[in-house]
Amino acid sequence: MPRRYAIYDVFTDTRLAGNPLAVVFDADDLDDGTMQRIAGEFNLSETVFVRTPENPAHSARLRIFTPGRELPFAGHPTVGAAIAIAEAGEGGEAGPRDLVSVLEENVGPVRCAVRLGARKAAFAEFDVPRKAARLEAAFDRQALADAFSLKPGQIGFENHVASLWSAGVAFVMIPVHDLAAAAAVEFDPTLWERCAPFAEGRLASAYLYCRGGVNHVARFHTRMFAPDMGIAEDPATGAAVAAMSGAIHFFDKLVDGHHPLLIEQGVEMGRPSLIHLHLDIAGGTIAGARIGGEAVRIASGTLDL
Repeated sequence: MPRRYAIYDVFTDTRLAGNPLAVVFDADDLDDGTMQRIAGEFNLSETVFVRTPENPAHSARLRIFTPGRELPFAGHPTVGAAIAIAEAGEGGEAGPRDLVSVLEENVGPVRCAVRLGARKAAFAEFDVPRKAARLEAAFDRQALADAFSLKPGQIGFENHVASLWSAGVAFVMIPVHDLAAAAAVEFDPTLWERCAPFAEGRLASAYLYCRGGVNHVARFHTRMFAPDMGIAEDPATGAAVAAMSGAIHFFDKLVDGHHPLLIEQGVEMGRPSLIHLHLDIAGGTIAGARIGGEAVRIASGTLDL
């Protein structure tokens, strides 16, 4: 049966930038194998399938697939799907408006706020469904440097060292010295598989970061590599930013209060992205975290399946 789909560029207000996402509607009758094959057909970082929610008070049930496997949670599919569902439901109504929805993901319900119509791109923000937790792991600096074609001295800055964190999906947070080191990276997936830990049943992905950014508003510059997901490099990774929130708080010892941060990713790929991270710190711990960004629709059509 024909079913609707749309493609959005996420974490950007500019078409042909950010992270492209396929959103497939009317997906209730698709089994796991078919959804995985459709994700492979689109061959984007992620494809999200919109299904009827289990709780009728919620907006939708989401299933999220990379070309290699299903994910329990991911940021750019959450932002893109929230906007796609809101735009489809509004029917082109004019004027800015704010909407709130709850999306059911494998990690649990995710509360989203969507802003439509104010600019050429819509904006969505969601509450991180699971606080970042540090997982036990040890790392060899030389092995990490070899996997990214860097010198050992380029791994780490200030008190930041490699660490393993998860807020639903596990990532190795790898601090690198500066923007020049980040730009010089040449990733070797074979060497990564030799030094990367297994976490939550999967080979952990790599999230490199340094302070600053090519865009002067960015507080951190990042890159993400995930061979286990079938992703050579990702232009924007909300789930990694959710995990990174734990590393930022742990190493920077954020004081109590509200901390808005902009995370830059995708620059080296020619698809610059900006990810909004808001951290609320109370009593020395993360009381809440939100991730947001803009998205623009670039294509729509039907799947003859």
